[in-house]
Amino acid sequence: MNGGGGGRRRRGPMSEINIVPYIDVMLVLLVIFMITTPLLTEGVRVQLPRAQARPLTVPPTHPPIVLSVGRAGRLYLNIASHPLRPIRPRLAEALVAAVLRHDPGTAVVVKGDRGARYGRVIRAMVLLQHAGARSVGLMTLPPARPAGAG
Repeated sequence: MNGGGGGRRRRGPMSEINIVPYIDVMLVLLVIFMITTPLLTEGVRVQLPRAQARPLTVPPTHPPIVLSVGRAGRLYLNIASHPLRPIRPRLAEALVAAVLRHDPGTAVVVKGDRGARYGRVIRAMVLLQHAGARSVGLMTLPPARPAGAG
């Protein structure tokens, strides 16, 4: 006679591992890595200037951050306490990072002198990337009008 067990046998400890949840987690991680890896290698997205580029639309209460690179490679930051004086790269990075932490939607622009070395402009863009800028615009002048055009 079975003492009220209803004919059930008691099972011993299971020695198999159910790997289905682990496979699910692995597939989710694979998808995440597939999406984020290209973003890590790409760096800061640059909006390259075109001949007929439209101006940046920024609300008047929301001025963009402009990091200028002078002909000699010195940096100038429009949000610094003295925008017309050169600024050290680390201080510029700290100031930009503080503004972007407060308002991540602030536009960020590099204004490079025509005679500045390309490497200096790239360093300025990397500095902005380290400060948290998601995308960086390059400031240009509109194309010259032909003589006699009204």
